[in-house]
Amino acid sequence: MLLLMILNLIMIILSMIILFMNFFLSKKYYKSRNKLTSFECGFDNISMLRLPFSVQFYLISIIFLIFDIEIALIFPVIKIFSMLLIFYMNMFLYILIILIIGLYYEWKEGSLKWLN
Repeated sequence: MLLLMILNLIMIILSMIILFMNFFLSKKYYKSRNKLTSFECGFDNISMLRLPFSVQFYLISIIFLIFDIEIALIFPVIKIFSMLLIFYMNMFLYILIILIIGLYYEWKEGSLKWLN
């Protein structure tokens, strides 16, 4: 228990030292209007108004992220297939069926259409 307390104390002290080093050694910059405006691919802002994005863009990006994460979680199944256990193969098929049903639902709902 004493060792754990000492390690926590060392961790806190080291993190404080790093924070103070960052504060003292970092390059100081001054706030100006140009620094606080958004950077748009090297072009100057003509107006301060932002163009509205389509809600459909956000919806498609969220759907992409969800399916991307689900597919990334399926990748370890390749290792499981080498074991040839029927239980794992069935679980993989269930997950795949759920993904296909979700994609079909989004397609039928019209969420995948870019323009209405």
